[in-house]
Amino acid sequence: MKTKISIVFSFLFFSTQLIFSQINGKIIDKDINAPLEYATAALYKINTELVTGVVTNTEGEFSLENIKPGNYYLEASFMGYTSYKSATISVNKKGQAINLGVIKLTLGSQLNEVLLKAERSAVVHKIDRQVFDTKKYQNAEGGNAVDVIKNLPSVTVDGQGEISVRGSKGFTVLVNGKPTQGDAASILAQLPANALETVELITAPSAKYDPEGKGGILNIKTKKGATNGTFAQINARGGFPSIEPYDTKVPAKRYGLDATVNKRSDKWNLSLGASYQRNDKTGRREGDMFIVNQAEDKTTVLPSDGERSFDDISYNGRFNVDFTPNPNDEFSLGFFAGKHTKERLADIVYYDNHAVSPIGTENRLYSFEYYNHNLRIRKGDFALGSFDYAHKFNDKSKLSTSFLYEYTFLGGPTVNDNLGHPDNSIIYQQEYNTNDNPLYGTRFNLDYTWKPFSFGTIETGYQYRDIDHKGEFVYERDGNLVPEFSSDIQLKRAIHSGYAQLTGKKDKWDYAAGVRLESMDRTYTEALKSETTTNLYEYDFVKLFPSASVQFAANDKTNIKAAYSKRVERTTTLKMNSFAEREHSEVFEQGDNTLLPEFIDLVELGITKKLKGGNSVYATAYFRHTDNVINRVNTLAYETNGAVIDSVINRVYSNVGKSNAIGLEFGATIKPTKNWSNVFGANVYNYAIDGVLNFNHRDGVSRSYDIDTESTIYSFNLNSTYSFWENASLQFTFNYLSARNTAMGEDSRFYSPNLAFRKTFLDNRLTATLQWQNIDMGLLNTNEQRITTSRPNQFYTTTNYVYEVDMISLNLSYTFNTVKNKSKFIDSEFGKKEF
Repeated sequence: MKTKISIVFSFLFFSTQLIFSQINGKIIDKDINAPLEYATAALYKINTELVTGVVTNTEGEFSLENIKPGNYYLEASFMGYTSYKSATISVNKKGQAINLGVIKLTLGSQLNEVLLKAERSAVVHKIDRQVFDTKKYQNAEGGNAVDVIKNLPSVTVDGQGEISVRGSKGFTVLVNGKPTQGDAASILAQLPANALETVELITAPSAKYDPEGKGGILNIKTKKGATNGTFAQINARGGFPSIEPYDTKVPAKRYGLDATVNKRSDKWNLSLGASYQRNDKTGRREGDMFIVNQAEDKTTVLPSDGERSFDDISYNGRFNVDFTPNPNDEFSLGFFAGKHTKERLADIVYYDNHAVSPIGTENRLYSFEYYNHNLRIRKGDFALGSFDYAHKFNDKSKLSTSFLYEYTFLGGPTVNDNLGHPDNSIIYQQEYNTNDNPLYGTRFNLDYTWKPFSFGTIETGYQYRDIDHKGEFVYERDGNLVPEFSSDIQLKRAIHSGYAQLTGKKDKWDYAAGVRLESMDRTYTEALKSETTTNLYEYDFVKLFPSASVQFAANDKTNIKAAYSKRVERTTTLKMNSFAEREHSEVFEQGDNTLLPEFIDLVELGITKKLKGGNSVYATAYFRHTDNVINRVNTLAYETNGAVIDSVINRVYSNVGKSNAIGLEFGATIKPTKNWSNVFGANVYNYAIDGVLNFNHRDGVSRSYDIDTESTIYSFNLNSTYSFWENASLQFTFNYLSARNTAMGEDSRFYSPNLAFRKTFLDNRLTATLQWQNIDMGLLNTNEQRITTSRPNQFYTTTNYVYEVDMISLNLSYTFNTVKNKSKFIDSEFGKKEF
């Protein structure tokens, strides 16, 4: 009786893994030491009776569970390879864990060569993510990661270069599974597109991931291989002269060079990389602004037009080394350093500026024209290093640690000169302000994975993140310090979090459920240089972030899945700086020192279905609720005495209430013929913002504005590829984003058609890609976006941003050998978010 009670107790509290035994191992190719995915591991009794069998995962690993005491042998096999039969395996006691180590298979002598040819799917759907093959996007070759991900379903890039997932601009970027904390466009802009293997879109992340990012997670995976040897690749890109110069003073320059060298052996994996990219963009800005001054009964009108171009230069060096002394231990050390400079030039003529009074009449008080030279330089010099260690135990549990330290120097001045027009030698006002802000960041992770239950794996972990971000803002006008605009700020934020999660699979069900507990302490201080006192703003929270997902395989071609995830979008330092900065002649920009993070709840329900001929379709319905929505909004600018500044608008980052988005994303992979494949994705959703903007202006008076807006928004991406013969193809892509509502206005539609022709030479060692981006030919309104804001009886602003079209470039990629790339690099976690 006591024995029975003991068995029941063990079953309830320790799992069947303590009753039955487990046999583990790994199957690889003996000649090249590459893991064999989908190899078969079959366990037999001594009398040749089959007991159980499994196939290996991507790492060649297998696990046979629930093995009763007895004598067995194992057979390992794979198509074209000679089978392996083990010696007798004796299972003597319950709960025994037996590791067979590495099993090496060799190609069978009956085959001289095995050639397997298959086309990888453009998108693979898993329980918690969609996996996209970056090789499908030829128009991105020679560019950066932004050029790749803008083609993904439900991902859009607008005219300002801001990236959104399902309409949400906040999301987290992982590089090879490592978390980063940064502005997506800035992070992705420094990753060469040629180095990418896949992109994973995780819209409802599980509790094991940091909850940062209201749009979910983009996991960027670089190219990987498993063969020993040396891999070397160099990529060169050159842009043809601009077809449409837009009357810019200096022609745009577009060229780049990146190289990767990877040396791999049984124990060592060494990666070196360097990149230089110049990606200028020309364009114009056409604007109009009306400011209503009720107190003085007049309206001021400011039409404008002029150049708005970008010089974008980045170069960096990367180093990473992995050391695997045995199958159970792995060490990794990485360094990454570089420079990134982005200069935005806005040379604008403000023509026919005038004021009328009374409001609504044509009675002009004055007319005035002037020329504004506005140069905004942003720099990001960075250096960071990381150290990782992982250990696999004999029972297949795994302990891993990761430490990252980052130093980033952010800064760069803004020059704002108001000059005469057409005589630019007349100086009305010259302003100059700096925003030097060094950042120090630290992250530490400790994670443990084990399988105590037959029905699932337990994942637990702890993470610590810390940033110290200082800013010194010096504002000068006509050579003299402007004390009300000059300030010092500092943000310190420490985050402790721990998580526990269960993942498993049973019959037709895949499931995952977990919770993350996070504690955040934030301290923000600011002070005007003209004052001796410092203002302190503190904010902290302790919150649970639960998540759950489930997938049901209705049959071998249809999967149905559902998920829930709670997320957070933290604030950046510069969005909290409440002291104004002169961004343009007619714009002050400032933040909110009490800005709260956004909290997001997401629910989704989806279905995927495979069709004949490699075709497939999918659809996902979702609902996203956000509290403390942060928007950039416009308000009237005031003097310190409370009077309206007739020619300036205040651009403010602030919490404006709550928002709801309910939508449907759907897509399909369609191959009408063997040589023609199409990938289509679309997203349509209703977006509503409801709340109140409360803001303290520079005059110290609090003002409130009601926010209530709703709109239906849609976007779609098309990728159509036709292969003329085995080594040549033509690809057309089209990205479209409809008009969408903002807290105080609307952003217009934005679209971009692209064409790319790719041809390989020299036994596929050399690849040439000719790209025609932003096709317009003077017939369309490609790469154009109008942004409009308004408040009744206060102001109306509309600005049309016209960016360069018909850009032609040639990318050449040469691989010096056929060994696959196993290089992997670290990336910035903290500084790029503030760039």
